[in-house]
Amino acid sequence: MITKAGQQPVELKPQMRGGDGTAHLTHVLKGALPENMRLFSVIRLEPGCSIGYHVHENETELFYFISGQGQVQDDDVFLEVQAGDAMATPSGHGHGVKNTGHQDLVIMAAIAK
Repeated sequence: MITKAGQQPVELKPQMRGGDGTAHLTHVLKGALPENMRLFSVIRLEPGCSIGYHVHENETELFYFISGQGQVQDDDVFLEVQAGDAMATPSGHGHGVKNTGHQDLVIMAAIAK
């Protein structure tokens, strides 16, 4: 099943997970995900915006940073990230992300149950 560009719904999430600003989620395959997937989206954070720290239970979230730069919290460790970096947050662990740059931070995100 193909979802054409322009047919992918964009969801605005103000203060996503307690973060700052509004996260823009483009659901690239919404409606076509296998049952073991909860999310497959491009997340765009404008400068200064963030996704608040949260813990995943019974699922794993994968991030691939497409463009921009930011800071992630991986459990209790804070690290700088940039385009080309990737991150996995398995069940029982938490993360948050903030755009610390001057351009949009763009992330491909997938959540598998």
